[in-house]
Amino acid sequence: MSLPVTDTAAKPQAAPREVDTLIIGSGFAGLGAAIKLVQAGKRNFLVLERGSDVGGTWRDNTYPGAACDVPSQLYSYSFALNPDWTRSFSPQPEIQRYIESVSRKYNVLDKHVFNCDVLSAHWNQATARWDVETTQGPFVAKIVVSAIGALCEPSLPDIKGIEGFEGEIFHSSRWNHEADLTGKRVAVIGTGASAIQIVPQLASKVSRLDVYQRTAPWILPRADREYTTLEHLAFKYVPGFQRLSRLGIYLMRETQVVGLAKAPVFMKPLQFAAQRHLRRQIKDPVLRKKVTPNFQIGCKRMLISNNYFPALTKPSTDLVTDGIAEVTATGIVDRTGTTREVDAIVVATGFHVTDSPTFAGIYGRDGRSAAEVFEASGQQGYKGSAIANFPNMFFLVGPNTGLGHSSMVFMIESQLNYVVDAIETIERHGIGTVEVRQEAQDEYNKDLQDKLASSVWNNGGCASWYLDKHGNNTTLWPGFTFEFRNITRKFDLAAYDSVAVKDLPTVAGDEIAAEIAHDIDDEKVAAE
Repeated sequence: MSLPVTDTAAKPQAAPREVDTLIIGSGFAGLGAAIKLVQAGKRNFLVLERGSDVGGTWRDNTYPGAACDVPSQLYSYSFALNPDWTRSFSPQPEIQRYIESVSRKYNVLDKHVFNCDVLSAHWNQATARWDVETTQGPFVAKIVVSAIGALCEPSLPDIKGIEGFEGEIFHSSRWNHEADLTGKRVAVIGTGASAIQIVPQLASKVSRLDVYQRTAPWILPRADREYTTLEHLAFKYVPGFQRLSRLGIYLMRETQVVGLAKAPVFMKPLQFAAQRHLRRQIKDPVLRKKVTPNFQIGCKRMLISNNYFPALTKPSTDLVTDGIAEVTATGIVDRTGTTREVDAIVVATGFHVTDSPTFAGIYGRDGRSAAEVFEASGQQGYKGSAIANFPNMFFLVGPNTGLGHSSMVFMIESQLNYVVDAIETIERHGIGTVEVRQEAQDEYNKDLQDKLASSVWNNGGCASWYLDKHGNNTTLWPGFTFEFRNITRKFDLAAYDSVAVKDLPTVAGDEIAAEIAHDIDDEKVAAE
């Protein structure tokens, strides 16, 4: 309880709270970072989370039918396997419960500041610290780890008149559970990963469903089933059984890399499977033509569903492919001039992946924001974990870490190895700042783009958000995930410019790396 404030004079701003490391976000990436720092003996850090709990996108996306399209056995930390998954593909509530349970098991909730939205982060060259402004006051940190995630900022369509719609309207990731859509006329804008899960749930309860499709996606069968009691017992009590199951699924998924990133001709079996799935579920030739993609499978994200196509065949469902001209107060007008009156609109148009608004609030060494840097040269980084011009800042799920075939948790854990080793290297050798060299970043990205040139993402005949305005794929990793694990196993200081903690001149990364190597050799001799 506090006393009433009678002094109306302006109060001085609270002194910044200073820590060694700030982690922004607490989804799989941020939570994993917190756990790994504790395991490395680091306690002087905080996790700033704008939500009221851990979970990130799995906390926020609670729409009907929300589920993962990566097998359950791959969708967990390697250090915290979950023997209690009920299905081979997990629904959202189970994933959120898993993330919450891991945060409790590893006792890192006390390191979190919840309901804390980061407003800006500025690199202070004079203090060699990050000044971070939040809704809960200022923070100062030597190192910032951005674990914001790619699926956190909803992408809203720029459609004439949409602000004036008088019925219910909400984005799929901000589902309004108080809106009862039973018996209503509902429009779903989009046919991506979220939409194909939402549409079957709505089709059975609304009076009419209009699905607005811009581009037909390739959809494969969803090999989902409940785990048996025997399997659950084996996961819990048979040593190595769950890890062996996980390894088998992982290796099977890795075979897709050959077709996706190396030789697109090997995607033909998957495309044949998708075509057969479509033919079996949709008999009407007109509708079948509408939902048949005009690009090679894999060029856009491959989706999985067993009930999306059947939902489109319902008499009360209409697939609209004519585009949207405008939204009126009571309906949607397509480009042919046809008006469809609706009571509610569900916007399932994805997220700001390559153009997240959060980039506009991160200001680097030269005063430019990350958004300005990306606008000029594209979203480029080094090993997905560092970006030139942003000293002492590391990115999880950064540029070119996305996957088209497997679990991002694997990639996140690879990056955690790299980032934690970087922090330990900085502390162990008295380094004040590290910043990846521009030439190292450029060389790394040239190699990435050379590898991506032959991929299905660059040659599959689609217009994809994987490619930026410069024509570069800045989203996906162009190889096997174990290759990424190998290059992020240890922090490579030689690729960075470094400044010692003491007031010393800048020391180039390879020079300080040589000094460190000499120190290590001396330590080995002393030990002998």
